[in-house]
Amino acid sequence: MSPGGGPSGFATRAVHAGLEPDPTTGAVVPPIYQVSTYAQDGVGGLRNGYEYSRSGNPTRDALQTALAAVEGGERAFAFSSGLAAEDVLLRATLTPGRHLVIPDDAYGGTYRLVARVLQPWGIEHTPARLGEPDAVAAAVRPGQTGVVWVETPTNPLLGVADIARLAEIAHAAGALLVVDNTFASPALQRPLELGADVVVHSTTKYIGGHSDVVGGAVVVGAGARLPLGLVGPTGTDLVADAVGFLQNAAGAVAGPFDAWLTMRGLRTLDVRMARHSANAAVVAEHLRAHPAVTAVHYPGLPDDPGHAVAARQMTAFGGMVAFRLGSADRARAFCAATRLFTLAESLGGVESLVELPAAMTHASVAGSALEVPDDLVRLSVGIEDVGDLVADLDAALAAVGGDAVREGVREG
Repeated sequence: MSPGGGPSGFATRAVHAGLEPDPTTGAVVPPIYQVSTYAQDGVGGLRNGYEYSRSGNPTRDALQTALAAVEGGERAFAFSSGLAAEDVLLRATLTPGRHLVIPDDAYGGTYRLVARVLQPWGIEHTPARLGEPDAVAAAVRPGQTGVVWVETPTNPLLGVADIARLAEIAHAAGALLVVDNTFASPALQRPLELGADVVVHSTTKYIGGHSDVVGGAVVVGAGARLPLGLVGPTGTDLVADAVGFLQNAAGAVAGPFDAWLTMRGLRTLDVRMARHSANAAVVAEHLRAHPAVTAVHYPGLPDDPGHAVAARQMTAFGGMVAFRLGSADRARAFCAATRLFTLAESLGGVESLVELPAAMTHASVAGSALEVPDDLVRLSVGIEDVGDLVADLDAALAAVGGDAVREGVREG
């Protein structure tokens, strides 16, 4: 909150929410409570509510307060990974016999969780193209669909979904709209303000921002209720109560040091995302003009199919760029030829990364409706000097015969 009592700006919340000076020493950074258990003031007499660190830890609580503040949510829950967060949320909001809609180019780990863990448990799913609201509406099964799952931008094709429109579709069917906001981060996009019910994150990525911690988060909007009349294990129909119960019962919580590292990253998220976005815009325009590149996917490009929607619901277009090179062999050779762009999975760190989704992050969707092109290269554009990044890309393109692609092959 601002000194006048109203909501403060995003950067102020990112720096200050959950980060009150330590009352004992005045330390401006919260301590790492590296502890498993807490002394009780008599049997059942919990000191400030703490008994065991799976159930509650002051460092994790500080992170959860901060995450709720930056996303504009009512409650936030920190997990040991993004997939742990997704797993708890889906099991808290769906029961056997229910159905969810997923993106037709969803993150491979999300698809693996849905298709190979939840489907045998009795949860059905339908992939849909999120950029086409009518396709999403057609995929919804009234009375059975409990969740419409959205990535925007999507991973790895950078597709854009109209959050407000999809919220209308989901809510008309009695379903929740859940948005994976990992690629945009709350610095660029806040889905709860656009009608979403729940936001999920791999905090490993932009929120952590330094490739040194793995984590995940669920942020629940004010008053969000379980879909289709479901009652949670605490006897209420509140999404936050169900997620909170399962976070403790399943136990995949963020450890104290991981929570502390994630908070450290969150404090600089605003300035980092500005640099990521600025660098990615230059990279996307440069690749778009290169004769070796057959297609570029980046919502910041004026002719990108998702540009208009992204411009309306994002403050900048993020640090992820994907492009195609015409063949799997050329794409593999390119990934082997970069120097500043490190060949690695993950994304969102200060350093630039390159990967081949079909063989790496999205190998689990091979042979499915979500299979990605084998010549697609995904870049996580870091915060280095953009001239150096462009020079590295040019050198790698030259190494694989960068001028050899005919103009007629270009797709956009």
